[in-house]
Amino acid sequence: MLVLVAPGQGAQTPGFLTPWLELPGAADRLAAWSEAIGLDLVHYGTNADADEIRDTAVAQPLLVAAGLLSAAALGDVSPGAVAGHSVGEITAAAFAGVLDDTAALRLVRTRGLAMAEAAAITETGMSALLGGEPDVTVQHLEKLGLTPANVNGAGQIVAAGTLEQLAALEAEKPEGVRRVVPLKVAGAFHTHHMAPAVAQLEAAAKELTVAAPRVRYVSNKDGQVVTEGADVIARLVGQVANPVRWDLCMDTFKALGATALIEVCPGGTLTGLAKRALPGVATVALKTPDDLDAARTLVAEHTAA
Repeated sequence: MLVLVAPGQGAQTPGFLTPWLELPGAADRLAAWSEAIGLDLVHYGTNADADEIRDTAVAQPLLVAAGLLSAAALGDVSPGAVAGHSVGEITAAAFAGVLDDTAALRLVRTRGLAMAEAAAITETGMSALLGGEPDVTVQHLEKLGLTPANVNGAGQIVAAGTLEQLAALEAEKPEGVRRVVPLKVAGAFHTHHMAPAVAQLEAAAKELTVAAPRVRYVSNKDGQVVTEGADVIARLVGQVANPVRWDLCMDTFKALGATALIEVCPGGTLTGLAKRALPGVATVALKTPDDLDAARTLVAEHTAA
C-alpha cells in the first residue's frame, strides 16, 4: 500500500523550484496559481533568498504549490492513503480531491497571512528536540511554559513558545535530548498563539466547495482516517492552533499496511521520519525532477500489486 505525503513549513530552501520549472507546463501552471492568489510563486521559488521564503505568508503557499506541481509531474497515482504535515494537510486535501488545486492555494494563502498576523503579536518560534523519552520531554516543556506543537515520532518533538521560553529550553534541555535545533519558521504554530488565525480560516472555509475524499485522508489531529470533506476542512481550520500528531499518522500508515511512502517536493523530512519509525517501508523523497523515475518505479510496483 502506497502513501503519498506532503511536508510542512521549514522544508523550503532558496531556489528549490528552479529545476521543476523546466518540466513541460510547470511555469504556466505556477503563473496561473500566482495570479489566482496574488503572490509571485515563480519568483519566491527561484530567486528569493532564505529570509523572504521564511515569511509565513510566502512559505505556506509556496510549499503547497510545490507539492501539487511535483505530484502532477509524477503522473497518475492512486495511493492507498494521503497525509500532510501541518500546512501539508492542505496539499493532501487536494490530493484526496476534497479541494481543487486553486481552492487549496487560495485557502493556504489565507492561512499563511492569518498565521503571519498572529505571529506578529508576540515574538515566538519553534525548536526541534532530538532524542529523549516523549513523556519526559513533554513534562519538561510544560514546566517551561512551552507547547509540544509537533509530536513527530522517531524520537522528535517540536517545542513552540516565546523566544524567552525557547532560550530557557536551550539552556536546560530535557533529560536524554541530544540537540535542540531552531526551525526556519516565524511563529509558534499549532499553539494558543495562533488562535486569532482560526476565526479567519473559519470564514474562508465557508466559501469553499468541498467534496468527500477519494482516498483515505489521515488527519494530523489524531491520526484517524477522515471520510467526510466537511470534517477534513474543520480539522484543517482547528489544527492551526492545536498540536500536530504525526506520530499517530505514522501509526495509522502502519496499521493500514503501508509498504511504500512518497514525499512530494520539497521532500526529505517526512521520509527521514518514516525510515526510523516505519522500518521496511520503501521511501522516495521528491527533491528535484531527478527523483521522479525512482518514485514512478515505486508507483508502478504498487499499481501492479
